[in-house]
Amino acid sequence: MFRKEDLEEIKKTREQWESMVLEPVMKRWPEQKEEFTTLSGIPVKRVYTPEDIKDKDYVNDISFPGWYPFTRGVQPTGYRGSLWTRRLISGFGTPEESNKRLKFLIEQGQTGLNLIFDNPTQNVLDSDNPLCEGEVGRDGIPIDTLRDMEVLLEGIDISKISTSIITAGPFVLACFIAVAEKRGIPMKDLRGTLQNDMCSLYYTVNSIALPLREAFKYSTDVVEFCRKNMPRWNPISFIGYQIREMGSTAPQEIAFTLGSAIAYSKELIRRGMDVDDFAPRLSFFFSAHNDFFEEICKYRAARRMWARIMKEDFGAKDPMSWLCRFHVQTAGSSLTAQEPINNVIRTTIQALAAVLGGTNSLHTNSMDEAYALPSEQAARTALRTQSIIAYESGVTNTVDPLAGSYYVEWLTDRLEEEAREILRKVDEMGGMLDALEMGWVQREISKASYDYHRKIKTGELKIVGVNIFKGGEEAPIEILRVDPSYEEHQKKMLAEVKSNRDNRAVRKALDKLRKAAENGDNIVPPTIEAVKAYASIEEWLRTMQEVSGEGYESKDAFVC
Repeated sequence: MFRKEDLEEIKKTREQWESMVLEPVMKRWPEQKEEFTTLSGIPVKRVYTPEDIKDKDYVNDISFPGWYPFTRGVQPTGYRGSLWTRRLISGFGTPEESNKRLKFLIEQGQTGLNLIFDNPTQNVLDSDNPLCEGEVGRDGIPIDTLRDMEVLLEGIDISKISTSIITAGPFVLACFIAVAEKRGIPMKDLRGTLQNDMCSLYYTVNSIALPLREAFKYSTDVVEFCRKNMPRWNPISFIGYQIREMGSTAPQEIAFTLGSAIAYSKELIRRGMDVDDFAPRLSFFFSAHNDFFEEICKYRAARRMWARIMKEDFGAKDPMSWLCRFHVQTAGSSLTAQEPINNVIRTTIQALAAVLGGTNSLHTNSMDEAYALPSEQAARTALRTQSIIAYESGVTNTVDPLAGSYYVEWLTDRLEEEAREILRKVDEMGGMLDALEMGWVQREISKASYDYHRKIKTGELKIVGVNIFKGGEEAPIEILRVDPSYEEHQKKMLAEVKSNRDNRAVRKALDKLRKAAENGDNIVPPTIEAVKAYASIEEWLRTMQEVSGEGYESKDAFVC
């Protein structure tokens, strides 16, 4: 990028600056600490110059927005053409209460649904299971049967708004498809994303309801089914967010997320699919943490890495296959119970990093989430944060405005280098599934998390209101409290469904599901049939476990 004579002149000037300006200042006013680093521990120099990116090739490494390798974004006009999708994670109590919250957020300017489900649903259990007592609706929407999805989406036109479904496997998606069919909406017209990444669930929630390789097979069935029947749907979203919430570094977040995507891509190709048949609808889900520049560079590095992996390693020919399209959620783990109003500021900084990094979709956490699910007021403030960035800040006027910054380009390169080294180690172990079963991925995240929390405890990493500037009186904030009666209501609705449905039809549908699993067939079509017969989510699970066995805790899993 720079001529040899220009670099020589820069070096000469830098040396003069150091001796004449920097050294006298340093003697009188020493810097605050000996070494500055990013949140992930990458050392940061005092100042960056063209010398730090002297080997950078603009066309091959940075280039233009919407042009390979997509460092500067997947859209040539950035947000000048259309803004990112604004979607807040929503759901609590019952499908009825969650429906009210969804409608409220749509009225307030939300442009996409983002459905989160409670612990029983995430663990594929019915609300009336004794293990679920006290957990129903506490941290998301309970979905026991098709009836719950019907209530949840009542009065919402899912043909006109994209829907993100934050769970894995086919059951909840099948409920969504069944609701659409009842309304006369063809599957081919549905828009949205299913999270569906069993690899990340295996080592972030510590256990899954089915053995890893069987769960991986069934979630791959979903990808295959959607690519053939739902062309506008993203059938999987590779989850970096939960990896980061567990305490990973930014390079680990990139590497393990792309590692999962590589594993699924290889499996789909093994099944006979062409990479260009499925890659254009693969999507990603990253965190936005506190280190402003590191997060911006993380998104740029991930986009460039995925483009090169798809084009060079997988031989994808369709430019749409090279795109790393991703959703971002601000870091829930960064929110503090102390002085919760400060969380509005943290979320704003994180959201701005996501926007400057070119996110396609964004969820902003609410100030009260260190205590509970968001109150209506807190959720509105979180949504307003996005709107103010979008309409008042001016950062959407030009695409990737930080491109060309010596520091930004250097840090983008450094993150890519570290992520590639992690991926190399994963590949040596045989890929993500093998690395997970060995427990290596879990141990690496555990080490990073330990180091992060050690730095907070010692004060090396400063958290305002926690280990610096503590104390002070503050007004109490409104907290959402989930009414205990919601659990009893949900159990009652489930009992009514089970008593009123055609149980012979349920048994017949579940028998077809079992046979499909035994034969190695795609399980999505029989899952849809079972859902339409109002089989419950746990009945679906028990049928699958008859064939695959039960899940287990992941080896050396890290628990916060």
